Amino acid sequence: GELYVSERLDREKMCGKAPTCSVSFEALVHDPLNIFHVEVAIQDVNDNAPYFLQDNFHLEINEFTSPGTRFSVGAAEDADVGSNSLQGYELETNMYFAVEVKESEDGSKFAELVLRRALDRETEQSLRLVLTALDGGDPPRSGTAQLYIDVTDANDNPPVFAHDLYRVSLREDARLGLIVLNVSATDADSGINARITYAFGKMSAKVLQKFVVNSENGTIVLQEALDFEETRGYTLLVEARDGGGLVAHCKVEVEVLDVNDNAPEITMLSVSSPMLEDALIGTVVALVNVNDLDSGDNSQVRCELAGEAPLSLNNAAAAPVLRVLARDADAGANGRVSYWLEGGSAGTAPPPVSVESRSGALYAQRSFDYEQCREFTVAIRAQDGGVPSRSSTATVRIFVLDRNDNAPRVLWPTAAEAGAETPPFEVVPRSAEVGYLVAKVVAVDADAGRNAWLSYELLQAPEPALFRLGLHSGEVRTARAVSERDAAKQRLVALVKDHGQPALSATATLHVVLAESLQEALPELSERPPPVDSPAELQFYLVLALALLSALFLLSLL
Repeated sequence: GELYVSERLDREKMCGKAPTCSVSFEALVHDPLNIFHVEVAIQDVNDNAPYFLQDNFHLEINEFTSPGTRFSVGAAEDADVGSNSLQGYELETNMYFAVEVKESEDGSKFAELVLRRALDRETEQSLRLVLTALDGGDPPRSGTAQLYIDVTDANDNPPVFAHDLYRVSLREDARLGLIVLNVSATDADSGINARITYAFGKMSAKVLQKFVVNSENGTIVLQEALDFEETRGYTLLVEARDGGGLVAHCKVEVEVLDVNDNAPEITMLSVSSPMLEDALIGTVVALVNVNDLDSGDNSQVRCELAGEAPLSLNNAAAAPVLRVLARDADAGANGRVSYWLEGGSAGTAPPPVSVESRSGALYAQRSFDYEQCREFTVAIRAQDGGVPSRSSTATVRIFVLDRNDNAPRVLWPTAAEAGAETPPFEVVPRSAEVGYLVAKVVAVDADAGRNAWLSYELLQAPEPALFRLGLHSGEVRTARAVSERDAAKQRLVALVKDHGQPALSATATLHVVLAESLQEALPELSERPPPVDSPAELQFYLVLALALLSALFLLSLL
């Protein structure tokens, strides 16, 4: 009467998802005859793992999606029932998403993906996570699916220029069509949001006529001729706009370089004509103003007189110093301002500058000399044309800059005086060691600053290796020990040079006698070359010889 399982039982095939599963049948028993009703309950075992209907899930989530947003990824299936059925989900550890289990009305459990933190496509363009479904068996069974999450771009990044400020220099004769500069911007977004176009910002029409920018690559091209005298520089405002409408800006400073394309213009400010024939030398005949519209070295002019005339030109005398400006709020003659030099009286020296009455321009009346006058002040009176006139004064302080117009002057050694028997000399013992101080060349320069900085060097020496001259000290010292082969008398020529542009120089001659004492040096100095007859004596002897020859000739004739 024992019942046996005749084949493997499969609850899931027999009962499906029914919460209970049983098999009912009747057993017939003979002797005595009896019928028994038998019901066998089929209990579930955890022989099925959860599984997802698809192995891969693909999601596209915009990077602007707010944290807390939920995304359904469906439910996993598990053929088992009860505690062996699907119980929950787990998500691979990450910093953006978490998974929550939701239960529907029919009791099935599905997974929801919850965004915990804002996405950033520029940091993470895509995510690959593993979603695991777990049942409640012991041990539990699981099934997995791959989550592929693409972070779609939002236009959250504006373009960025490589530099906020670009600088470029152009000659004013630059050819049209020249590429001035290439500005470049990048955008961390992708797709249409990263497509950048370039354009000029709001600028004057004058600037927009000069330059054009390529909208695709940011190349700035010159399209109209430049003129340094008109405009010395331009500031271009360039903007880069991405496909989403975000804009970045940068500046381009264009410096226009001067080219010597303007000839000097000569203006006669005043002419004294006619001139008296007994006018003193140095009388000012005319005041000439020369102006060159160029800049720097291109504006430096040199004036000279052509033709033969008892006149000379001193450029500095007519050089403009500055321009003073006064304003008058009145109108007409009452507001017309003229300028005058204040002060001065008979018998006093004329002022070093003059003022042009209408323009207020100050001009040098004569050459300035830094060594005589380093600064001076003049008072300028501005007077209107009203009746009575009103005036105001201003003081102009002028500083004279030094120019390298003085050569160094040697104080020692002094030059030998005419007729002197012996020039100044120094005695150096033959036992002198290396570095022995022989003498010091002393010189001064009347200029100032770099123009008065002096340096020294040896120009001439019989024994080049015997002496050295300090570059800045002017000290003459022995460079080696004195030998018996060295000549007793040494003549050194030193060059003293300043640091002006151009440099000026002077020379000094130093006589050195190699002797142990002054008594030993005197004989060396007294050895003089045999005297040479003077030209007058030679001429006397020549005339005397001719006279004797003439006398002999007459005597022979007689």
